[in-house]
This record gives sequence, C-alpha cells and structure tokens, in this order.
Amino acid sequence: QVQLVESGGGLVQAGGSLRLSCATSGRTFSIDDIGWFRQTPEKEREFVGNIVWGNGDTFTADSVKDRFTISRDNAKNMVFLQMNNLKPEDTARYYCAAQDSGQGVGYIYWGRGTQVTVSS
Repeated sequence: QVQLVESGGGLVQAGGSLRLSCATSGRTFSIDDIGWFRQTPEKEREFVGNIVWGNGDTFTADSVKDRFTISRDNAKNMVFLQMNNLKPEDTARYYCAAQDSGQGVGYIYWGRGTQVTVSS
C-alpha cells in the first residue's frame, strides 16, 4: 500500500501562486509514477500532469503547461506542484495519485485532495 497526503491548498487571488505538496509513505519503493489531478463538482476529473518516479521525467497538460511545474524531493518522498499565474478556472480540488504496476493498472492510490480557490 502507498499512502498519499496533499497539502498546500488555499485561497489565492488571480495571478498568484501556490505550491502543492504530495507526501508519500508506505511502499514508496514500488511507485512508478505520481500524477496530479483536479476536479470540481461541475466537471470531470482532469489530469494536470505527472512525474516518473524513477527518472524524474515530467509531463504537464496543455491547459496548464506554461504555468504549472511538477518536481520531487526523493529524500523526502515528496512531489510538488508549483502553480503560477493562477486563474479562477484553476479553482478545484487537487489530488495526487500513484501508479504501482506491481499492484494494478493506472493510478491506484489516491490522496484525499487539497482545495485550491482562486478569486478574481
């Protein structure tokens, strides 16, 4: 099992920045990939980006590519989502999730999320 806990959300004005953290614990050695997702009550869950656990390669969705950056701290088993120039449409609950190919297909472990609210 892998446990994930998100933090760093909050209320920010448009144009501001936030840095979300995803703390991992448990079988972290088995993680293949960590993804960030966001969801609002009105929309389906949206993929924001991911980082490959082994080599640190990252991918961010086109909708946030120029504003969001994913990074990691291997020593602390943490992944970060740096969000700059935030817009009201970025308001959502943000989740991190882990892939473990030895346990299943896709993102099988999820945190509870952290709320990000961007005011105009």
